[in-house]
Amino acid sequence: MEENKNGRDEIYSEKVKAGKRTYFFDVKSTRSNDYYLTITESKKRYNKDDEGFTYEKHKIFLYKEDFNKFMDALNNTVNHVKNELMPGVDFTQFDHVREEREEVAVEAKPTTATVDTELKWD
Repeated sequence: MEENKNGRDEIYSEKVKAGKRTYFFDVKSTRSNDYYLTITESKKRYNKDDEGFTYEKHKIFLYKEDFNKFMDALNNTVNHVKNELMPGVDFTQFDHVREEREEVAVEAKPTTATVDTELKWD
């Protein structure tokens, strides 16, 4: 892949479009050839000042020693919502591809500015 400005190689990237939000799952390498995951949420926002759009970004850094704990907590939480809080909802209805509709709606790429804030868990 490519090397970004802080010298970290991006090894793998996956993008999930979800309405006005896009999620990026990126695997990056450290200087010592170790790997970590960044999860970025990017939200498209209308900017009233210049009548254009900006993108707000929030990042989570996930290190290998936390992968299993993170996946367990995410799976448990999603399963709780599906099975306990919303058992009557057919979640397969949300499996359709929205990208085609989004591509048609966006005819010109707007000029963007970014706000990058880091989310930290204690």
